Amino acid sequence: MAQDEQVLVVERKVLEQVGLFHGLTTDVDRYLPVLFDPSVLRFMPRPLAEKNPSYKQLIPYVIMSCDGKYLTYIRGRRAGETRLVGNRSMGIGGHINPIDNEMPPLFDDEIPLFDTDYRELYNNAVEREVAEEVSIEAGHKDSIVALLNDDTTEVGSVHLGVVHHWLLDSSAVTKREQMITKMEFMTPAELHSVRDSMETWSQFALDYLTTINQPT
Repeated sequence: MAQDEQVLVVERKVLEQVGLFHGLTTDVDRYLPVLFDPSVLRFMPRPLAEKNPSYKQLIPYVIMSCDGKYLTYIRGRRAGETRLVGNRSMGIGGHINPIDNEMPPLFDDEIPLFDTDYRELYNNAVEREVAEEVSIEAGHKDSIVALLNDDTTEVGSVHLGVVHHWLLDSSAVTKREQMITKMEFMTPAELHSVRDSMETWSQFALDYLTTINQPT
């Protein structure tokens, strides 16, 4: 973890004011306008954010499907989040950094976003994270379908997942990131057979596959 990495966070109390939940919620229209209000967003050093559950780091979590099968992989030893190494995942994504903002980044301990187009910044982060981890030679439809929260684990207590569903028109996806191993598309039945090996967020997502696969 880079000591000078800045990550986008929102205070936990903001989530609590809207309604704290455990697991996965599809009530995105309730949460997103509040969570992406520029007055509640800021950047802070990742080492501090990882140890402070008073803040939630926003994490795009992109789930990809094609012909009823879902992209899945196992996090290798080079995974950025070492606490998830060896777990199976259905999500592509990562932290939102100042580089995703077209404005020149500042270098304060906390960088306010009052003058930032935060939605554009977020969308840039989604595209960057996916492009860094996989190569996709296919068209896709992107929908934000759910949010993920799990305060029962060390990792989950400081992160909030924004779940995207990318419906691909081809399974032409190859890995770019070394931390991605054993990548393949699997049916829901095949995924359920290996559910116990999955990271918690992917377990929640798998349990709601029917819901998140509905067109929006």
